[in-house]
Amino acid sequence: MASGSAGAARQRAARDRSSRVSGSAFDRARMPARAVSPPLEHRMLLTATLCLLAFGAVMVYSASSPRDLVAGQGSGMSYMIRYLMYGAIGLVAMRVLAKRGLALLDRRVVTLLLLGSFALLLLVLVPGIGLEVNDARRWFAAGPIQFQPSELMKFAIVLYVARFLADRPKHVKSFRQAVVPVGLVTGPACLLIVVEPDLGTTLVVAFAVGGLLLASGVPMRHLAVLAGIAIIGVLILALAQPYQRVRLTAFLHPWHSAAGYQSVQGQIAIGSGGLFGVGIGQGVQKAFYLPEAQTDFILAVIGEELGVLGIFGLVCLYAMICWSGLRIARRATSRYAKLLASGLTSLILCQATLNIFVVLGLAPLTGVPLPFISYAPTNLCIMLASVGLLLNISSPRSPRLRAVSEATTTAADRDRRRRRPRRT
Repeated sequence: MASGSAGAARQRAARDRSSRVSGSAFDRARMPARAVSPPLEHRMLLTATLCLLAFGAVMVYSASSPRDLVAGQGSGMSYMIRYLMYGAIGLVAMRVLAKRGLALLDRRVVTLLLLGSFALLLLVLVPGIGLEVNDARRWFAAGPIQFQPSELMKFAIVLYVARFLADRPKHVKSFRQAVVPVGLVTGPACLLIVVEPDLGTTLVVAFAVGGLLLASGVPMRHLAVLAGIAIIGVLILALAQPYQRVRLTAFLHPWHSAAGYQSVQGQIAIGSGGLFGVGIGQGVQKAFYLPEAQTDFILAVIGEELGVLGIFGLVCLYAMICWSGLRIARRATSRYAKLLASGLTSLILCQATLNIFVVLGLAPLTGVPLPFISYAPTNLCIMLASVGLLLNISSPRSPRLRAVSEATTTAADRDRRRRRPRRT
């Protein structure tokens, strides 16, 4: 009797132990997986972008409010309110693309986006449809809302060229099979943008595509040939169009040409700011002398009010974006993601560099806005969408592991031992 009761007690203890192990394993299986923290480049890119966006809102208000008040156009906050409105739209696009960017922008969507951009560039040139401002027909307008199709085109070009080069890794060494097809798409797009005229956006597209070709492994001799063709084309257009010829002359002799007035006033503003600036809102050039202070030449306002240190801080934020974008491209898992990250980073940095060079007098006037800072609604949305795609590429993707119950494993091991033949 004693041995029987002891055996029953041992069986009950074994059942209780098995049930406890099974319950704890079940509880662990039901627990949510620990979230994987984003990498350093993801956080740096997001931080730099939000800092630029907040700084842009402040500087747009500072650059635009004096003239609005002098002209009697409300409280002087109209440009800042519209900047915040378009910034909110861009943040929504950035959030969506950061979550599902590569999944949404598949081959079919990218092709449709490119064809739609070509159609819009043709449509904006039609009199009565495209809005003409300062002898340039670049925008669609519906009341206070404006849309610039060339901004959408440069985004679509980067997506298409990245996909094209990623699908043909064995052909990138061939000029005929890699460079020529890219040129047949990029060339007509640049031509339509130049006709508007908008040489600045054309240069940004050319530089971004050049960065993509370089990242894909195209030989330098092919890039040199392509660069030579592009330089000759730009010179022919600059000399053939009076609008561009005047800008080129103003760049060479800004102090002796009426067309160099904006460039001269921008340099005076930066010189007046010195090292530390005169203080936010205290600048004089934006109120009486500097045309379009809230758009192309907002860097001059920054230089006057925050000095050289303010410009240096701005350049540091762009350097953070550069480092983050290149690191994202390096750590991307697929060839398409690597090329896309390289192209989007080139797109942002080429535009920022070109604007800074123009304001400092190191390049002719191009009309290119400063990314995330200038009041340029379409450009702001496109830049934020580009950042969203970079965030999507850099997002950690943890593998899903199948939970195995410890109780099941213990029972299987016990059955295996029972079936194992005993040695005699």
